[in-house]
Amino acid sequence: MSCEPRGTYPPIGVLKPVAENVWIVDGPLIRFGMPWPEMPFPTRMSVIRLASGLFIHSPTALSLTLKNQLQELGSVRWIVGPNRIHYWWIPDWKRAYPDAEIYLAPRIREQSKERINFTAHALSGTKGYPWDDELDTLPVEGSFMTEIEFFHAESRTLVLTDLIENFEPSRLDGFLTRWLTWLGGVQDPHGSMPRDMRMTFLQNRENLKAAVEKMIDWNPERIILAHGRWYETDGARELRRAFAWLLR
Repeated sequence: MSCEPRGTYPPIGVLKPVAENVWIVDGPLIRFGMPWPEMPFPTRMSVIRLASGLFIHSPTALSLTLKNQLQELGSVRWIVGPNRIHYWWIPDWKRAYPDAEIYLAPRIREQSKERINFTAHALSGTKGYPWDDELDTLPVEGSFMTEIEFFHAESRTLVLTDLIENFEPSRLDGFLTRWLTWLGGVQDPHGSMPRDMRMTFLQNRENLKAAVEKMIDWNPERIILAHGRWYETDGARELRRAFAWLLR
């Protein structure tokens, strides 16, 4: 019987294959939100093996087991913070992999205060990255935060962070948590962009729509999410469903 807290996706802290050269790592629960109520969030990172090394997206807690598994795959070359609230474990990874290059979405330094105090590259545009030949990069700009999305064409895998959240009711504790995820539009099987996050795109609605249409044009088979059940099949269809409120 698993000893992991309810709401996680055990086993946590280990590589799980998604497609050729793509893995996820499910991490521990965190609590996030206003001072009240705070929501328990399961965490998930992605690992993509590229020709020059490993691309680490939204790193979660780093264990010795995970380090050993990564060593068997290759060298950690790039560590990415994809939006302003996905940065917490990056300093641990920087200490473990001092030669890896760190890439940070806009406003991470502002959000993290003194936690991110080392040299890092900016994630801002669609091109100019060492992974350009193998990964597409797509910034989605809102008034609160810019989230950077990635598409691995070889495996047809789209990697999102908070643009879609999809919490499974069976993994949630208590009526309040289930009600809040339903109210926020982030409850499986109807996961979508959180309603409070949609409000931050009121001034950027057309840019958001263009970004979603771009992702649909990529025709992903699978979509990895940072929080909740991710989509193993029919990725483009899930995008159309999740953003029907925007596309119609």
